[in-house]
Amino acid sequence: MAATSVNQGVESFPLKDRVAIVTGSSRGIGRAIAVHLSQLGAKLVINYTSNSAEADLVAAEINSSASPDTTTPQAVTVQADVSDPVQVKSLFDSAERAFDSPVHVLVNSAGVLDPKYPSIPNTSLEEFDRIFRSQFALMLQRHRQAKRGGGGRIIMLSSSLVGSLSPGFGAYTASKAAVEALVKILAKELKGTGITANCVAPGPIATEMFFAGKTEEMVKRTIEQCPHGRLGETKDVAPVVGFLATDASEWINGQVIRVNGGYV
Repeated sequence: MAATSVNQGVESFPLKDRVAIVTGSSRGIGRAIAVHLSQLGAKLVINYTSNSAEADLVAAEINSSASPDTTTPQAVTVQADVSDPVQVKSLFDSAERAFDSPVHVLVNSAGVLDPKYPSIPNTSLEEFDRIFRSQFALMLQRHRQAKRGGGGRIIMLSSSLVGSLSPGFGAYTASKAAVEALVKILAKELKGTGITANCVAPGPIATEMFFAGKTEEMVKRTIEQCPHGRLGETKDVAPVVGFLATDASEWINGQVIRVNGGYV
């Protein structure tokens, strides 16, 4: 009976006591992922760049549903600009101090998308550089920590724009295409560490970031292109990330999973 209870606990909380950083998790897809990972038992670092109030609300929601006998919070907030390698290192250090444990799961949900949709010629070199650096700095820091052992998961959010190659999203789409290539190579370079690296590439998701700058007609056209006749929701993405974060996903490595309802 005791063994059965233990097994049920593992199945219910496959990420119990594992530390997860979710960047850009104060809202949108990142928020949904953070809440879902907490429901799987993970201890969460809610990362944000500027909106501390929204990040605090996410942490409060997670902590309010945590077991009352816990002595430490299940979620903390940490401000860090993930395009800055120095702040990325500080983010990881803060996570380890908060939970006295190494980071096991890294989910990069932070996105930089200009709502004005500049064409490639109208994208500045500074903006192009910032978009790319925000993807690379996190993978580099996690790679540096791999020598500590213990395995883990790297889950980068890409975009189905890499498949559709829609005009007006040049720099953003290029950065996500680079992420997909880097993840496939990183998975091989992490050989022997027990760390897997994968991408989740959502299609159009009904978030503030998606609606920014779009007319009603643009949204309607997007919906019409989806076989399901609707926009995706954050709840469509979070469980996929949750599965990739668990031990059950060990044999999925160096892959890009498009979560888009058949959009592209």
